[in-house]
Formats: sequence, C-alpha cells, structure tokens
Amino acid sequence: MRRRVAIAGYSSLVVLLALVLGSVSACVPAPSDSAAPDTPSPRDIASTSQARPTVSYYIPQGESWEIPKDAPTGRVASSEGSVEIEGLGSFTFDPAEVKTLRPDIFWQGHFSVFDVVAHLADKGWFTLNYHYDRCLDTYVIEDINGLMNWWYRAHYSGGWYEINAHRMDMYPYKDGTQIRLRRQPEDYLGRIFNSFAEEIARKSLNLERVVIPEVRIGTTTYFNVPVSAHNVRNDVLQPGTVTALDVLLSLADQKKINQMKLTWYGAIGDADPVDSYVVEQIDDRDGLFDEEAPAPTTGWVYETGSIKFEGFQGNHIRIPADVRPIISPEYMLWYWLC
Repeated sequence: MRRRVAIAGYSSLVVLLALVLGSVSACVPAPSDSAAPDTPSPRDIASTSQARPTVSYYIPQGESWEIPKDAPTGRVASSEGSVEIEGLGSFTFDPAEVKTLRPDIFWQGHFSVFDVVAHLADKGWFTLNYHYDRCLDTYVIEDINGLMNWWYRAHYSGGWYEINAHRMDMYPYKDGTQIRLRRQPEDYLGRIFNSFAEEIARKSLNLERVVIPEVRIGTTTYFNVPVSAHNVRNDVLQPGTVTALDVLLSLADQKKINQMKLTWYGAIGDADPVDSYVVEQIDDRDGLFDEEAPAPTTGWVYETGSIKFEGFQGNHIRIPADVRPIISPEYMLWYWLC
C-alpha cells in the first residue's frame, strides 16, 4: 500500500464529506498519473514577448461589467526558474518543459508551483509520490525521497516568502517566482487539509455553487454571497474558473457595487512581471474610500480562505485577485491600503 500523508483529524472530515456527497467512493484519491477532472482542449498560447503597457478600465462601461476583448494578456514563463527543497538543495528548470496537472484550471503554457515540483521529479532529480484527492480538490504530496509532511512557501518577483494556506496546484507560476519546500508538523498540515475539505463540503451543500458566508468590503458586510465566474483572465485560466476578483464582480451583478476601476500593470517597480489587474476603486456606496486610488501602492487589498488562517497566518498572500482560483472560502475581506 502506498504511503499517505498523515493528517490529524482529516479522516473524520472525509467521512462527514462522504455522507454529504452520498458516496464514499467520491473521496477515493486518484493515483499520481491520473488526470484531474474535466480536461478541456488547450487554446493558443498568449504572447510572451514584452510587458503590456499600464491601462485602466472603469466598469461598468454602459451596462457591461466585462473587460474589453483587446485587454492585455499575461506573458508565458520563459526564463529559467528554481526550486529549493529542504535537505536536497536547489533545482533549476526550463518553464517551457513544464506541463500542468490541472488543465481544468490552467491554459496550455501556464501552470502552478506544484507542477514545477512534479516536473523536477519526472526529470529524476528526486522521488516524489503524490495523488489527486477529490475530497480536497488538490494534489497532495505523500513523500519526497521517502520523507513525509511537506508544504511550501512562494513569492513573485519583488516580493518575499509568505506563510500561505492556498492549494499548491492553484498557485500560478510566472517568471521570477521563488519556491521553497520545507517539512512541517503533521497537525499544521492537518489544519490546512481540513480547511480544504470544509470548502468541498460547503460547496456540496450549496449544490456545487460557490457561496461565501461572509464578504466584507471596508465597513460593509455581505452575507451568503453567491459567486460566478466572469472569465476576466481567460488568457491564463480556463473558462468557468472562479477567482477572488469574481467575488467583486458578482456583488456588482447583484447591484451591491456601483463602479470599479481595474488597472493592468505589466510591472510595478522591481516587481516584473506583474501581468495582472490591481483593484483601484470599489464604489460600494458606503461613503468611505469610494473614490479611485491615486497610485498602485494605494488601493484595495484582500484576503480569503478559512478563518483559521486569517490575515498573515496564510490567507493574505500576494496572488493577484484576477488569477487566484477559489473553491468555496469561508470568508473574504477587502480593505483600503494607504
């Protein structure tokens, strides 16, 4: 029998989830070589040449909350990258050779930090055992060179290593991303995986819809917010992938937000590439910070996930909202950063 990551308290949640889903078989992990659910056909890879210029969009435009069709697109990673693994050293790779294990989320040419680790193992640098767990909707590392209980930290160009509780196979990779794997206590990993299982159970109870129990924007709180995909970043993510930005756009659909300003940045200072939208205005009619931000260092920032990892315990991480896939988080918080 293959080794599995020891997860404190995880078994009881799996049983509960199995009852919710009506079938224990729904939670049987897929083997390492099996594909994740729903593998769409790839489309053409986006341009990789140069950073697109800064451009702002005020939405809605007329009655439409959609970004124009000619909006900028993210560059495909092309520079040599590296991963540091505790006790094993640092390993370099060519991003052009990395294939995603989550084609249900990423378009061809785009991938996650987990895909990088799996690719390095495929190249024979170390032994990696892992499986896709349907009860968590993520790939789980069982062991690396026979050692268990691994988790990661990562950051983009211009950033720093952050504590995070985000699924490793949903953390988008781009040039300049730094990745570090360390062994962690079983109970810590147990709490992370339990939060993933709770998300799947919540989504199941909501008939596979994303409904966030609490969303707070500044001083205003919204309860039980249904969220749908708006496909703003269909250059990186597959259609139907729900992102953190979709929470704001869904509130706009529900007439809770009057206007937003999204500004595309190819780079910000020494952070290059950025290749994402920064939320510079949320006019939610509360009379506080409804105007647009004057600069990219001022504006709206967010966190989302399980309340167990609120703030800098794992939910406040620098993945731009437009490319951060969400499953069914317990809460979301947007606040003004001066």
